[in-house]
Amino acid sequence: MASNNLNDSVLATLPARRELLRTGAALLFIIGIVFFVGVGIKGSYLLVIAAMIGGYMAINIGANDVANNVGPAVGSGALTMAGAIVLAVIFEAAGSIIAGGDVVGTIKKGIIDPQMIGDSATFVWLMIAALLAGAIWLNVATALGAPVSTTHSIVGGVLGAGIAAGGLAIADWGQMGAIAASWIISPVLGGLIAAGFLYLVKRTITYQEDKLAAARRVVPLLVGLMAWTFSTYLLLKGLKKIWKVEFGSALLLGLVIAVVVYAVVRPIIAKATQTMRNDKGAINKLFTIPLIFAAGLLSFAHGANDVANAIGPLAAINDALLSGDIASKAAIPLWVMLIGAFGIALGLALYGPKLVRTVGSEITDLDQSRAFCIAMSAAITVIIASQFALPVSSTHIAVGAVFGVGFLREHVKAMYAKVIHEIELHHQGEDREQVEGFLYHFQLATLKEQKQMLQQLKERSSPARLAEIERLQLDSTYREHLVKRSAVTKIVAAWIITVPASGLLAALIFYAIRGAMLP
Repeated sequence: MASNNLNDSVLATLPARRELLRTGAALLFIIGIVFFVGVGIKGSYLLVIAAMIGGYMAINIGANDVANNVGPAVGSGALTMAGAIVLAVIFEAAGSIIAGGDVVGTIKKGIIDPQMIGDSATFVWLMIAALLAGAIWLNVATALGAPVSTTHSIVGGVLGAGIAAGGLAIADWGQMGAIAASWIISPVLGGLIAAGFLYLVKRTITYQEDKLAAARRVVPLLVGLMAWTFSTYLLLKGLKKIWKVEFGSALLLGLVIAVVVYAVVRPIIAKATQTMRNDKGAINKLFTIPLIFAAGLLSFAHGANDVANAIGPLAAINDALLSGDIASKAAIPLWVMLIGAFGIALGLALYGPKLVRTVGSEITDLDQSRAFCIAMSAAITVIIASQFALPVSSTHIAVGAVFGVGFLREHVKAMYAKVIHEIELHHQGEDREQVEGFLYHFQLATLKEQKQMLQQLKERSSPARLAEIERLQLDSTYREHLVKRSAVTKIVAAWIITVPASGLLAALIFYAIRGAMLP
């Protein structure tokens, strides 16, 4: 009995111990930054403070934002949680260090006019307030299990601190309007593209009688298209700071890579399908390897692009302290880049699993083909948006793609339920065994055969229609089951308040700093 009580006590304290270890590791990283910047490069106390906050921001980016890249792969079973974290850590760090660039804009997205900031000291404190506010909001969102845009977090911070320093006129409200538009553009575009790909997969593979033959034809084409998309995406976004490639050239190079990948993948798929079962579960396994590549490439591109959210303000502060002036571009020293890269990796390893589970399994159930569609949507949406200069958020795109997949599944299931109910009504008064026999053959039939069976059924019996209330009940039953409305509500609410929340917090921090530190 005593042994059992001891074991129960140990198990009960495990969560608290894990949290203590995570907090301790994060604090050691921040303390390491203090010694490195303060002693190693002999930075001023302002630079030490900024570097600490930059490290804290990087940890929160890793905890919240990286989930979008690997969450669907984990939720579908293509990657384990541990495997996803190792993969993302390696590719995020590689993207940050290799392709993170050597200069960065000092004012994120040009949302405030730096000429209206009085002096470099005010600018430094403004950026510190913005960085700290963005990091705190990300921390809160992660604790709530809500994936939010890190770009919007820092944009809100810069806006709020900027208004506190220079008044309402300092803001570019046209640019802020474009950012607000991305709250709708990003998830809707991502959701529509993901749903479109899932419908394509269903029509060309899942709904076919000979699924293996369909997979041999279609899967190599889909993987080739994925290679084209991701090659173009990587050239345009992931490597843009070290190798500038025009859109047309990126498309052409991506197409060459896609042709090579198709030629390699086609015989592999043909061989794999020879010993597979003719069912959806077996077909799903064909998407596992492409999903792993997608998770790695998305993480690399994310590290190359979004590390600026952590180190951009820090680089700007460093440049202002060195030059005593406010420049539109700031050089990124290697030590600043390393803080961003290692902070993101550490945040993912320590706190990332919570958001990975949210994106991968807590919104809707994902399998490999659905996760594949989400990965495709993430890359294609960014490419389209960049060419039309549409303001989009990678977080909103990825989560919107998950929504799109879930809502399409709801629609398909609800429509199927209505068809089955219509069949039942058409067979009213007939022998139950005969009805069940028709339903059995209907469920096994291809999409074309099902349409023929329904047409024949309608021709030989009087039309039967569902009452409107019955239709609504069916819709509600299936949709509640497939997409968790509580998760949707929580995430959308977090998206809407991200800029105002981080902006208000930044303004309060700046006012506190001005009262204590500035003349």
